[in-house]
Amino acid sequence: MARERVIVRSHPDVLGHLPTLGHPEMPARVRAVLEGLQPHPEGWEIEPEAALPPDGDVIGVLRWLHDPALIERVRGAVAAGQRFVDAEDNPVSKGTWRAALSAAGLAVSTALDLVNGRLRRAFLALRPPGHHAGRNRAMGYCFFNNVALAAEVIARASQAPVLIVDFDVHHGNGTQALFWERPDVGYLSVHRYPFYPGSGAGDETGAGAGLGTTLNVPLAAGADDDTFAGALEAALDDLGRRLKPAAILVSAGFDAHETDPLGGMHVTDEGYRRMTRAIVQAADAWSQGRVLSVLEGGYDLEALASASRAHVEELARALDSTSPSSTG
Repeated sequence: MARERVIVRSHPDVLGHLPTLGHPEMPARVRAVLEGLQPHPEGWEIEPEAALPPDGDVIGVLRWLHDPALIERVRGAVAAGQRFVDAEDNPVSKGTWRAALSAAGLAVSTALDLVNGRLRRAFLALRPPGHHAGRNRAMGYCFFNNVALAAEVIARASQAPVLIVDFDVHHGNGTQALFWERPDVGYLSVHRYPFYPGSGAGDETGAGAGLGTTLNVPLAAGADDDTFAGALEAALDDLGRRLKPAAILVSAGFDAHETDPLGGMHVTDEGYRRMTRAIVQAADAWSQGRVLSVLEGGYDLEALASASRAHVEELARALDSTSPSSTG
């Protein structure tokens, strides 16, 4: 039976990725999130050293979505002491391989726990982030696509559609590309546009069997709570009704926050609370309450801590409103 608490998972390995001095994607991000969730009520449980699956199992799942050459480039760059993988915004250090593999492992193991009914809602405080990583390229601080790996595990195990909701200020071009022609994995992104990485226009809707399962909502710089959250609510209702997903996954980037140095948006903690509430309501309606949320961006540490707390509080609110059930 699923545990009726939000399970917050992390692992010390994810702190070992040490980008160049001054790089915004730093280990303090995860520390800020975990510290911001303390003290915590009975509504959630924090596992700061969650168990990880064997490396071989994680690499096997990575190969479902990523070109083996990319996996070896990341591992080889670290072993050789190189400075970057694929792009200059992806610096590496001695701990990068371990961090990236552990982040992917957290996503895989938690997805398995969800499909096996051991939990219904989880938030993963991990890094490096993942939603820019594509099949054969690392970019945008991302090496492997954590949320996409979780979605693939759930889709294969449940044999039912899943939906990824991405509210990071940057469009998740890697996630979109990985599922562009897939009818069983929906991708919804609300993001600033035009902006890095240049994708995410409203006419990008998928192709082939996946036509219509991608839904982008591009917003101009300066969007506030009503604009950003309102756009997500409407789009989620549209795509959710069509897919009726077995689970909802979240690319939880908090860089649209009004104090974030990179985002250029005006979303507050209340805006993240409102978006999370909409996701929970959608999950209760179509997915028996199943939500797996994965940390992406967010580079103002104080805002990251407070917005993450608002997010987890809403994930935990009224968790008993639906009956737990396994998708398996």
